[in-house]
Amino acid sequence: MAEEKIKHLVRIANADMKGTKQILYGLKKVKGAGIMFANAICKMANIPTDKKAGVLSDEEIKKIEAILKDPLKYNIPVWMLNRRKDMDTGEDKHLSTGDLKFTIDTDIKQMKKIKSYRGIRHMFGLPVRGQKTRSNFRPNKGKVKGVQKKKVGKKGGK
Repeated sequence: MAEEKIKHLVRIANADMKGTKQILYGLKKVKGAGIMFANAICKMANIPTDKKAGVLSDEEIKKIEAILKDPLKYNIPVWMLNRRKDMDTGEDKHLSTGDLKFTIDTDIKQMKKIKSYRGIRHMFGLPVRGQKTRSNFRPNKGKVKGVQKKKVGKKGGK
């Protein structure tokens, strides 16, 4: 039984992952893919989830990238997508890598422009999703600001 040659670095969808990791956990490196989505990709591509990323063939890597690009074509359920009912087009899609970052930045800019509640919270650097602000989200984390005492001057006037 010949040992398979393991690639130490595998590149899938502009993300480098270690060849010694299981493909299920390696796909987490791709921006826009989590454990559940990676599991669905492995099931649709007929790849065992415990297979090492370094032993994947070129065809399997191309299949994974194709599923990442258009998951609806491969019958991945709509509820797993990260961009359902897009504000501009109204369609369901899954974004990854640079597209995801660009779209999130655009959405935040739009919220700031229309001055929605979330946009205003983003503008001032406050928590957006209802967290408390009393002890957390301070601008100078790590530095404790106590009560400042007035400095007492020298007595005697000289």
